[in-house]
Amino acid sequence: MGSPSPSLQKLRAIIMRRWWVVSGLLWLIVGSLSLWSLRPEIALLRQFFTWSAVRISLAYNRPAALGLGLCVGLSVALLVAESRYLLWGMTNDEQRRLELLLHRIEARGAAHPLWRQLHRD
Repeated sequence: MGSPSPSLQKLRAIIMRRWWVVSGLLWLIVGSLSLWSLRPEIALLRQFFTWSAVRISLAYNRPAALGLGLCVGLSVALLVAESRYLLWGMTNDEQRRLELLLHRIEARGAAHPLWRQLHRD
């Protein structure tokens, strides 16, 4: 496959921008609640920081650990995806997937939610 068309690149940028918004909202909601539930542990860690204290704090506060893990995991996945795209460009699988999505958007026309963003000048 050749280099992706400008419309494919624009569609990819729109999708990635939406994922970054989801990641930001996840940090605002889940991340802040997770950190809020770790208040006593954070106060203790400010006085006596050790990695084992961090590990124990997260081990005994599972919901906070899962919430922070979800936030960090999505952020790292997005950073890796963006870095891979910047270094090596679009993979053939990603290009095919975006072409299918682009054809579905074109078939539905203005009724598709991404139509306006894709055809904005």
